[in-house]
Amino acid sequence: MRIALRWRDMDMLGHLNQSVYHELLEEGRAALFAPLFEQGGWSFVLVRVELDHRREVRRDHGHVDIVARVTSVGRSSVTVENEVLLPDGSVAAEGRAVLVAWDPAARGARAISDPERALLER
Repeated sequence: MRIALRWRDMDMLGHLNQSVYHELLEEGRAALFAPLFEQGGWSFVLVRVELDHRREVRRDHGHVDIVARVTSVGRSSVTVENEVLLPDGSVAAEGRAVLVAWDPAARGARAISDPERALLER
């Protein structure tokens, strides 16, 4: 997913603020999980994030591309690999996130259903 960079995303050094990376990756995950949301919602909690910064992202880059892909599906968890790509295709940041399916009524983890698993593994 392509996301335009905004002036407010930058820090005093003129590059992307470290907290904004996580906002961008959240948007990428939301797009990735859209089919689950469309089937009546999918509650989850983010339990782990790793992010390695490789290259500077500046306002004059104009945009970044966010790549998110499911790499594993466990009983209740999903692991997603993430990349933030510069316009030339080089990797500005990469990492992974682990999300756990959430039962709002029980306030805890729940098993991923077979239909959810089918969508996630696709």
